Amino acid sequence: MFTLAHLSDPHLGPLPDPKLLQLFSKRILGYLNWRRNRAKAMGGSYLSRLVDDLKGQDPDHIAITGDLVNIALPLEITGAKAWLDGIGPPEKVSVVPGNHDAYVPGALKKAIRAWYPYMSECGAQASGPWPDATFPFVRKRGKIALVGISTARASGPWFATGRVGSTQSRRLRNTLDALRAEGLFRVVILHHPPFRKATGWHKRLSDASRVRAMIKRAGAELILHGHTHVDSLQYIAGRDGQVPVIGVPSATTAPGGKKPAGRYNLFQVSEDETAWNVQMVERGFTDSDAIVEIARARFTLPKAIP
Repeated sequence: MFTLAHLSDPHLGPLPDPKLLQLFSKRILGYLNWRRNRAKAMGGSYLSRLVDDLKGQDPDHIAITGDLVNIALPLEITGAKAWLDGIGPPEKVSVVPGNHDAYVPGALKKAIRAWYPYMSECGAQASGPWPDATFPFVRKRGKIALVGISTARASGPWFATGRVGSTQSRRLRNTLDALRAEGLFRVVILHHPPFRKATGWHKRLSDASRVRAMIKRAGAELILHGHTHVDSLQYIAGRDGQVPVIGVPSATTAPGGKKPAGRYNLFQVSEDETAWNVQMVERGFTDSDAIVEIARARFTLPKAIP
């Protein structure tokens, strides 16, 4: 049995003091939002406590689906690298970027360079070209294959849209086809959900229909995302059957707010001759200050037939 943990949207704080020149961009809006809203909703020790609980479950691997930072200041990016090192070694942790990690032009390149050991199979150091050639990346762990794709793009003020793009989509389809031929359990991790109506139009994945069409042709066993800061379960058509698409709340959100409090999911994957058997356990905060088991779900997913 293989246990995969899914954590997302930590929005690591507190926000370092920016230089005035760094605020002459979209960052001024994010900085004000942090001071007025996010610092309250995402303060306290909830993230560190949630991570401690996650580590106590001893997962085989951890997937983090973006938005490690808030306005992508250089000090935030280096601080996020130190936080990742505390989560676990690159061999046990996989990361994809979110829209906040690409908050302004040039930020995504810096984030990938800093976090690259968590986005490569062997924990390699960064090298160019950037950033499109990095994705999708594949990490094989026994019968499990994690496939990381990037939806992160710098967007204009008041926008948080994402895009996969035609080149990455073609690579993803070829990658998923090859992994299917190997008989592996394919977990696609990305930040934005592959549904246009999962968020407001200004936060959507702009080519969600392209991603769904590609999954329908190539297939996958499980898709994990963040971005919405809520727990969700939907399905999209795959080559071998319906594919669960699962979102998780921000790992940092305090109880009592408009969004669900910080949570993470555990997926225990086993197999028999004809199917993959998955048990999902959702853990985190509810209205109390304690971390509890919130829900369980089971999925039986047919194995690909060569």
